[in-house]
Amino acid sequence: MSSAPPTPSAPPARRLPLAGVLRLAKPSEIWFKPALSVVAAIAPPAFTLLALGRLDLVMYAMAGSLCALYAHSRPYAARARVLVRVVLGMLGGLGVALVAASLTGSAVVLVTVGALLAAAQKVLCDATRVGPPGNVVLTFVSSASLFAPQTLAQVPGHLALAAATGAWAWLVCMAPALVRPHGPERRATAAALKAAAGYADTGGTGEGHDRARAAGYTAVQAAWQSLLSTSAPSRTRRALERLVVRAEVALAAPAQAEAGRLRAWAGSLRGTGPVPETGLPHAAADELLGVAAARPLWSRLGPLTPLAARTALGCALAGYASLALGIGRPYWALVTAASLYQANIALTWSRAVQRVVGNVVGVLVFLAVVPLAHLGPAALVLCCLAFSFGAEVLISRNYWLGSVCVTPMALLITEFAGYQEAGTLMRERVVDTVVGALVGFAAAVAVTNRRAGDRVERALAAADRAREHTARLLAEPDPAPTALESARRRLAVALSELRATADAAAGEWWQRALPQERVVLAEQSGHRTLAATARRQGLLPERDPATETEDARP
Repeated sequence: MSSAPPTPSAPPARRLPLAGVLRLAKPSEIWFKPALSVVAAIAPPAFTLLALGRLDLVMYAMAGSLCALYAHSRPYAARARVLVRVVLGMLGGLGVALVAASLTGSAVVLVTVGALLAAAQKVLCDATRVGPPGNVVLTFVSSASLFAPQTLAQVPGHLALAAATGAWAWLVCMAPALVRPHGPERRATAAALKAAAGYADTGGTGEGHDRARAAGYTAVQAAWQSLLSTSAPSRTRRALERLVVRAEVALAAPAQAEAGRLRAWAGSLRGTGPVPETGLPHAAADELLGVAAARPLWSRLGPLTPLAARTALGCALAGYASLALGIGRPYWALVTAASLYQANIALTWSRAVQRVVGNVVGVLVFLAVVPLAHLGPAALVLCCLAFSFGAEVLISRNYWLGSVCVTPMALLITEFAGYQEAGTLMRERVVDTVVGALVGFAAAVAVTNRRAGDRVERALAAADRAREHTARLLAEPDPAPTALESARRRLAVALSELRATADAAAGEWWQRALPQERVVLAEQSGHRTLAATARRQGLLPERDPATETEDARP
């Protein structure tokens, strides 16, 4: 274990950033997949209800259709399972909301139920890593349903409609498997190769190398998770695994990596052509074990307790504040608060700014579009489809830009039961957005997360243990190839989790100073050990034994 003294650095200055919050990023490489899928999932049920003259049921149909937004980065075997869980989760939240709406007319009770549902949805989505879009869509569906006129006799029919459209959304999302069965794994592997090439460009010491390295390891771990969640091993999967190993090796020794070759391999994974056979120089490299198994669900729920408390308190107070102001749709404030909560206070603040800006601009877009939407029921459906497509096209650029389309879509959905006065809708939406953002962020500040520092300590200990275990194997004259490979992977995972945990904790308030120096030392020694391990496996050119031993030490 590192002998560096546990000298914590001074707490960073607590500022609420504005620079860069609205900056646009590159669009997602698969932006068109959720965009086309959600349109394909919504359009048939919506036009069927239009033909039947029952547009008042579109809200329940869309509850299932919106499940088509999920799991597009997952391999198809895993996607099938995840989508089933998403549909069941959506039906569970919708069922609770509809039953509550049918049993009571008390707005205070309904807001309380909505806040508890939002907290449960947030924690389960974060713990199971379901996303994007995470809990926000589920919370939108359940919260809106709480304030829809309802009787107990109607609940089974509305749930059946949502289940049917959820099954249709499942089919829409699984359909691409017929054309490109290994598409998600190929994309994840290509992303890992590109990220490794970006780190190789820095030589491991250039400007921004720390961020590039963290991004590289994150992409590699995502690629392993994608490959390990597939079904039985195949020739394509084995070839992809070898490419991910190449990305790992480049991260371990960026100065010796060929960035151009990594990018060429990534480019060759487009389409359905054969996966390049890289051939690894060490026989043991064929014993690809992948990353350590994911932690059990219960162990991931504990650290999310502060986030659950923030969500429940913030959503409840936002809804109560909206009621106090006389707004007829307090669920808008509730959903705004639910959408804010991220891994730490700094990110929550950024999301609050993005939400307010996007919603205000979206209300102006609604003002411009509402005359077209009021031309007739078909025009209303077409406008909703256009905004649902636009939201998925834009949201990967920045959350606020996607909200510019989500806001008018949400306003138009309220009109399926009958046209409403546009000025009232716009005013209430803006007020609820501001109230939800202010109250929601205040709740995030009030509910402290002092466990963040404890998680950093645990991540440090895990990284030290993994490095020590790997170093002991390196010291053996003839370590088992599979044991060395497993140790290298576990160390890479531990270092990746350490960086993610440290970054998340750095954005929290009201906590003790973090051991930043120890984190940096642990990362440096861990990455030196990774490089030494790759050389021992024959994945890198050999170096002087004395230098290799030095590399393995902290």
